[in-house]
Amino acid sequence: MIDPIADNVFDAVSTVGTEKGVVEKVPTTDADWEKIRIGGVSLAEGAYLLKIQRPITPPGEDNDLTGPDAPVLSAAQIRAKLEADPVMWNAKIEALRNVGLEVLDIVKRKDVNELWGASEDLDKACESCHIEYWYPGEKDLFKRLDRRLREFNALPQNPDSTAKPQK
Repeated sequence: MIDPIADNVFDAVSTVGTEKGVVEKVPTTDADWEKIRIGGVSLAEGAYLLKIQRPITPPGEDNDLTGPDAPVLSAAQIRAKLEADPVMWNAKIEALRNVGLEVLDIVKRKDVNELWGASEDLDKACESCHIEYWYPGEKDLFKRLDRRLREFNALPQNPDSTAKPQK
């Protein structure tokens, strides 16, 4: 439920480089904004469904990757992490819910500029949880990517610039 409805927010704004130049996608119609609103409501309310104890995966659908270097956690490993630190789990849920509420506020004002930030906030809320409970072996990779992104964003914004981030 959460993943597909998050696309209502993620897909609402984008910038794509094409042969004809940069194409920016933003909501322009009431229908566009309604779809985003549905995403915000579903995220805000659906987040609380994560608090209900239930199986992590449907019966028989646990990942079949095992061992200390498995790329993702099994349902049993995820359950153990949730039970070991319920405060962190609830904080992750609240972070997701807060993004849903943020989106609802943005939709009321139809503020495209803030929608970009909300999309980034949603990505952070999702990845923060996934990196903890789904694929924690990727933490170092995400730290490196985050550092490189910060270095890239610190570069001059002149498109003719040939400067590159330093290692």
